[in-house]
Amino acid sequence: MPSRRTFLAGAAAVGLGVAALPVARSGANATGSGPAPAPSRAVHIANRTGDRPNIVLIVADDLGYGEVGAYGQRLMRTPTMDRLAAEGLTFTQAYANAPVCAPARCSLLTGMHTGHATVRENPFDGPQGALASGDTTFGEILRDQGYRTACFGKWGFGPETTHDQPSSPKARGFDEFYGYITHGQAQLYYPTHLWDNTTKVKLTGQAYAPDLIQRRALRFLDEAATGGDPFLLCLTPNLPHAPSAVPDLAPYADKPWPRPDRGHAAQVTRLDTYIGQVVDRLRRRGLDSNTIVIVTGDNGPHEEKGFDPDRFNANGPLRGYKRNLYEGGIRVPFIAWSPGRVKPGVSGRPLAHIDVLPTFAELAGAPAPKGVDGLSAVPVLHGTADRDAVRPGHLYWYRDDKYTTPRANRVEQGRMKQAAEAVRDGDWKAVRYAPGRDRTVPDRLWQVELYDLAKDPGEKVDVAARHPDVARRMVRLMRGSWRTPVAAKR
Repeated sequence: MPSRRTFLAGAAAVGLGVAALPVARSGANATGSGPAPAPSRAVHIANRTGDRPNIVLIVADDLGYGEVGAYGQRLMRTPTMDRLAAEGLTFTQAYANAPVCAPARCSLLTGMHTGHATVRENPFDGPQGALASGDTTFGEILRDQGYRTACFGKWGFGPETTHDQPSSPKARGFDEFYGYITHGQAQLYYPTHLWDNTTKVKLTGQAYAPDLIQRRALRFLDEAATGGDPFLLCLTPNLPHAPSAVPDLAPYADKPWPRPDRGHAAQVTRLDTYIGQVVDRLRRRGLDSNTIVIVTGDNGPHEEKGFDPDRFNANGPLRGYKRNLYEGGIRVPFIAWSPGRVKPGVSGRPLAHIDVLPTFAELAGAPAPKGVDGLSAVPVLHGTADRDAVRPGHLYWYRDDKYTTPRANRVEQGRMKQAAEAVRDGDWKAVRYAPGRDRTVPDRLWQVELYDLAKDPGEKVDVAARHPDVARRMVRLMRGSWRTPVAAKR
């Protein structure tokens, strides 16, 4: 959009030998029943003018709300994430902005929800969605503020063969990129190639790509430690996306579970170890006190390639899975950690991935572009705002996907191939389904459901018939949240 572009114009694989952080200390919650008490040492919140932190954003692929110990997981081990939750700020009502990867990551990068974002669907039979020259990502904002920027892992936008185009990582704000360009390639854990900036690097198909990506991220931190400029590291490993591929099944090799379940659990723990390596490297380089680390996921848990999410209670107490607009499909873990910068605790304030861009902009000392849908969460991170307050405004989601999976389809009573929308305003949450995939049909043809999340976070009781005025208001919010995509305008 012109206003956002105007703003910019002005303004060999790695092993797991590096020790992860220890399990939460005595008295902390090592088993995952909730965040542990905050560390006893005093916390200084840095907010001086020009005191800009480094930022590390780690985005897991299909990590469910309940797959982290700090969010209730009992079978899979996540000691690093549990420790970060104990020492940092844990959000209990954080949302991805779509129940599938491409639109969720577009919203994360641009601060635009799926009624306004450029990419609103996963790729179907045609090319994958592409970011446009009118998009502004948090990478562009921070790079314009003098940050050294990098993205390592899964990108998922634009064509793979041409990099001189507006959807490439470099065009969208990242000085360095290493990983997968396409969604399809990111499902190959032993790929024949990865991209190093604009160079296609051929591989033998024997190397485990997440290890290669992790090695590149650690090297970036080593180099950034001597560079003097603040940095942004966006680390997007494809773990624990299907298939449940991993070099070894430790520490679950002897569990009496099917192979996909043992593999998935090993993926989650391997991801946790990667995060531990990042934090360990920050500490060893003396960067931890001036770096904010955020760990989150891009949507709810999958049930693909034989993995059973119910064995692990992967969606926690929530209804739904990946591709559902119920809470289990869109509510995700979100942990923010930084000694001296993030005030430890727990926040029940709704936060969405569209809030990441304005948050990063404020941390970097820049104004957010006009027209973004997100709100800065810096006051919440610093503890100067009520961490259980009602979020101003509403949150919106859109879903149109050609794929179905059994559990997710049962949750929707067979409606997964129908277009769907959802909105949250305060504690009210509405979900509605079109009769098909055409979202332009009249409102009277949609099926509308309404839930009171304060009383019913599992969305078990539809109260639309009891509160018809609220249901109608929520439908108006949905309708008003949609803007016809530029490519679809006539």
